[in-house]
Amino acid sequence: MLKRSFRFHNTGANTVDKKEIDHFQNFLEEWWNEFGSMKALHSMNKLRVPFIRDGLVNSGRIRDKIKTPTALEGVSLLDVGCGGGILSEPLARLGCNVTGLDANPNAIELAKHHSEKQGLKINYAASSVEEHASQYFETYDAVVASEVLEHVTQKNEFVDACIKCLKPNGSIFITTISKTNLAYFLGILVSENVLRLLPRGTHQFEKLIEPSRLQRILEDYDCRTELIHGMCYNFLTNTWHWCPDTSINYALHAVKIKSED
Repeated sequence: MLKRSFRFHNTGANTVDKKEIDHFQNFLEEWWNEFGSMKALHSMNKLRVPFIRDGLVNSGRIRDKIKTPTALEGVSLLDVGCGGGILSEPLARLGCNVTGLDANPNAIELAKHHSEKQGLKINYAASSVEEHASQYFETYDAVVASEVLEHVTQKNEFVDACIKCLKPNGSIFITTISKTNLAYFLGILVSENVLRLLPRGTHQFEKLIEPSRLQRILEDYDCRTELIHGMCYNFLTNTWHWCPDTSINYALHAVKIKSED
């Protein structure tokens, strides 16, 4: 059960972009096709699941069961923009108490149906993160926003709401696309228009964000960046690798600093 708290009051702000919801509505049936338009997200789990696990280990949240199949047992985690649950499910298998959040109710219904077939207990909710934060202030040990921020226009407000959901000393994990000419060329023009790895219009250059800017936003909301990794995708083998270059895809782990008050 989620612990409700009303210490933070929602101002009515909402960062959900209806155009983005409508775009992803067009290929809901592709969420669980590991060889379709979501295959890069499926293969990304081989990086982002260990990234989240290791980040929680390094921040001291996990101690006793590091090398066990349920290493994240007891960790409360919010997966913001969960879609059909591609990332929520493997995290639940590691023992996490996962809440999957998405503004598209149809994606949430799909996620619920799939997780039930897998015998997984995941709490899915159709909501914006701002609405969720108004009810679940400082509830979670970890918040994940993976491949979501590049679809958000109001980034400060979105990050602020994610941080409000975090307990003090909790971790936020973000994967997204950098705002560089190389990311525009390879991540949008080539990926969407030439290779057709994603439907056209999935990403817009103006919504991308550089790691340095994201880090500053997190600092504004009292979060200390622990790690930034570059991520490289090989479209021929559909595999992801860590790399030092953050000019296209990158992953970031930050910790919410405990208030001295």
